[in-house]
Amino acid sequence: MSAFAGHEPGSRDYRRLLVGLFFAGIATFAQLYAPQAVLPLIAADLGVPPATSALTVSASTLGLAAAVIPWSGVADRVGRVPAMGVGVVAATLLGGWAAVATDVTMLLALRFAEGIALGAVPAVALAYLSEEVHARHVAAAAGSYIAGTTVGGLSGRIIAGPVGELVGWRWGVASAVLLCAGAAALFLVLVPRARGFVAGRSRERGDRGPSLVARLWMNLRTPAQLVLYAQGFLLMGAFVAVYNYLGFHLAAPPFSLSPVVVTLLFLAYLAGTVSSPRAGALAVRHGRFIVLVASIGVAAAGVLLMAVPVLPVVVVGLVVFTAGFFGAHAVASGWTPVASRPEARAQASSLYYLGYYGGSSVFGWLLGVIFGEAGWNVFLAVVLGMCLVSLALAVAVLRPARPSV
Repeated sequence: MSAFAGHEPGSRDYRRLLVGLFFAGIATFAQLYAPQAVLPLIAADLGVPPATSALTVSASTLGLAAAVIPWSGVADRVGRVPAMGVGVVAATLLGGWAAVATDVTMLLALRFAEGIALGAVPAVALAYLSEEVHARHVAAAAGSYIAGTTVGGLSGRIIAGPVGELVGWRWGVASAVLLCAGAAALFLVLVPRARGFVAGRSRERGDRGPSLVARLWMNLRTPAQLVLYAQGFLLMGAFVAVYNYLGFHLAAPPFSLSPVVVTLLFLAYLAGTVSSPRAGALAVRHGRFIVLVASIGVAAAGVLLMAVPVLPVVVVGLVVFTAGFFGAHAVASGWTPVASRPEARAQASSLYYLGYYGGSSVFGWLLGVIFGEAGWNVFLAVVLGMCLVSLALAVAVLRPARPSV
């Protein structure tokens, strides 16, 4: 590893790093979630139920979950920035192909492949950030990166929804892919080269470090890391499920909202844009544990509000839930590489995102079955239960030990 101490806030490379990762977040998450804004249109066009149309999101998140660990090994070998660059470019090409898929089987296959390529950024970005930013500022910088991912997720949905309503879901998805192409180019131009990590192929023969399996095991044998991965699995599963099926809920009586109006509800993502960096800053001042627990509590409160059958209350609940989720995600995702040994940081982040997107894939589909069979209130009860389980695990394992008197 390099002796480089890390960029400090205010430096040119610190700003370039955060802005570059901001555009990487757009290039990744805009195309990952763009179909979510047009799921009802996909369901109607292909003649499939809501849970099946949601597989267009789950297929890509499943591919991403499967790819994050292999990508971490690639990044250790070729370097952080090259790995992310190859991933976002390949994903953008596959995303354009998916927009012209001729049937649902081809669409799902291409979305799965797109997810594999997209795995490069979440697998590597936080490890790269933790190695390039001074240790005192990693939590705040991670919050800023997560805020950028919220803008990406929001922009893909906000573009795809209205365009899809006007000229069809294919053009809606394609428009988001064009945005991602521009963002990918800006990422490649802006992001500074890594100085805090030496790629495996550049190391001396006698200094190859632990194997990939050994680096994974360093994290998997640590209870705190396992609980952090469980946070991603449960909270992301709940979050994606809410955004997958809220549109179906609000398009039906008594709300009967039009698709364009439903798309505007994705503006609630801006709550995450605000809460992510705020949670990171609060974690620096007050500690990660208390901010994580408080954020999960906020998300649970939002779930309760969404059960009230009054549109303004549902919207407020969605905003509160989103703010709480992204606050928790910013803390947990930034915590994993810091809590790991330096040589296993990429794997720590990859395992977190394996749980994160595994939860998205599993619950993004499974809770749709519950929604279709049992209705909105039972669906929300399951979502609330997932939040409470994540809270209980955090309190049981992550609470800092009290100093002895």
